This record gives sequence, structure tokens and C-alpha cells, in this order.
Amino acid sequence: MQAIRVHEGEELRYETVPDPEPGTGEALVELKAAGLNRRDLLVRTGTYPFPLPLVPGSDGAGVRRDTGEEVVIYCGLNWGDREDAPGPNFGILGGPRDGTYAELIALPAENLFPKPASFTWTEAAAFPLAALTAYRGLFTRAGLQAGETVLVLGAGSGVSTFVVQLAAQAGARVLVTSSSDEKIERAKALGADGGVNYATTEDWPAVAQELGPIDVVLDSVGSTWQQSLDAVRPGGRVVVFGGTGGTEVTLNVRPFYFRQQSLYGTQLGSPRDFEGLLRMLEESTWRPVIDSVRPLAEAEAALDRMVEGEHFGKLVLEIG
Repeated sequence: MQAIRVHEGEELRYETVPDPEPGTGEALVELKAAGLNRRDLLVRTGTYPFPLPLVPGSDGAGVRRDTGEEVVIYCGLNWGDREDAPGPNFGILGGPRDGTYAELIALPAENLFPKPASFTWTEAAAFPLAALTAYRGLFTRAGLQAGETVLVLGAGSGVSTFVVQLAAQAGARVLVTSSSDEKIERAKALGADGGVNYATTEDWPAVAQELGPIDVVLDSVGSTWQQSLDAVRPGGRVVVFGGTGGTEVTLNVRPFYFRQQSLYGTQLGSPRDFEGLLRMLEESTWRPVIDSVRPLAEAEAALDRMVEGEHFGKLVLEIG
């Protein structure tokens, strides 16, 4: 089969590799499309130091060879029995286990779910990791309710576009931040009520407060924990799912406990979360926002676009 593999020195190669062999309880999937995620960049750069060469990619959709079913991949591996956090053997597809930047993939059958009937192959490959992260952050962790206001940092990323869509579908009011007025306007077209341009605003948490009160903040930046806590109301919740802006923060402790706020961490979601997400999709008419689609051989160009940060929505590779 043909696949993209990461080699030493951050090199990506489009090359011929042996077909995977399904093990006991596994199925072989002919992939039609694969979605890109920021995790793939961290795999390529060695931030996640997995053994190389490695096929990256966590998201994919395709056809089971044994049954002919059209499936979408749940990319969590060995979540475990608890819902509050994954178990010690938890992992994500695409490192260290080979991922979806390939024509074929062998996976546990329990990781394969029916493809949403209304989605194209590219749409089906675009949503799993990012939409599941958004779903768990909003509902399982933050317990978002209809009528509440949620602020998502960084309009335009894969997760943030799903946060806007899922929260709006659940009856919440949605606000966003961005350094681009254009991205704020595009988020409003997806269901956001408004936003704050942090590049042109000296104190964006104060401006966000004026648009609130804000019940929930979803923060993928990491270095902005204090600003997120400043923006959310007393008793509000901040959910963190990334560190694109840095991995260390300093917090002002007394206001945090005086205001009785909550700070949650989250990553991906459980198989039960994925089932809940699929039920929400069945009840909705919205579709994943696709920034661009490229053939598998052009994975490097797609990852470069992610690095540039100009994309809005998901980047997808077409395979079959």
C-alpha cells in the first residue's frame, strides 16, 4: 500500500509499505479520507517521541474489507472502564501505532462506528478527534446547559469550529476570540453570537466579560489560563485541552478560590462520549467545516498550512 511516514529529521515520505495484517478482534479498513490534527505536527517534530518510521494520523473513514460497511474511526485506544479519565494504557492512533495517512489500516473492530449517512467521506474523516474533544469538553467535563454562554479561544481551529456548532446546537450562546476579524465573522456564520479580537484589544478578558456573563471557557492555548479565569464568571468553568501557546502558566490563586471557579483538563473522549457525539450528529443538519482537501501524497503541504495558522476548519487528505 501507499502511505505517508515520518522519518528521522522530521522528514515525510510518500512511500510503498507492507499492507497491515489484522490481529485477533481486528478489521482491515480501506481508507477513503484522513483528517489532520495538530497532534500530527507534534508527532512529526518529535514533541511526541514515538519510534520511527511511523504513519501519522488519528482521523479516518473508509470501508471494512470483511463486511463492506462504511465506517468512521474512533481513534482512542484502551480508554478503560472509567468515564472521568482514561486508564494507564490509553493511547491515540497515529503514534506509536500507525495511523490513517495510508491506504489501509488494521484496527480493533470496537474502534469502528457507522459513518454518518449524511456526511461525505471527507466530512466523515474530518470530525472524530476534534469534534470528540469539543463534545467531551463542553458536555462531559463542563456540563454545558442550554441558555449558558461559552467562550472558545482561537476561532478557526478544527476543535473551535466544532465547539461553536455543538454548543449552538445545544442551545448555548457562543463567543469566540481570534486575532482575525474575518475568522470572527466566519464563526458567527456557524452560530457564534460575537467575539473579541485579542490582537487589537488591550484587555480582551474584560471585553469578553462585557459580552457575558461567561459560564464556560474552552482554552487550547495553555498560556492563557489566567486570562480565561479572568473572563469567566464567579462559579464558572474553564476547560483546557491544549498548549499551543506554551506549557507553563502562573495563576493568581486567591481570586480563583474566592470566585469558586473550576478548572478542568480534557483530552479526546471515551467510546461513550463518541456514541453521544454521533447521536448529536444524527439530530443535526450542520456539517463539518472543511478548509481544504488534498491527495494523500500532498500531506506535507496540508501540514504546512496548519503551521501557518491561516486555515479555517479542517484539513483533509483524500485517499480512495
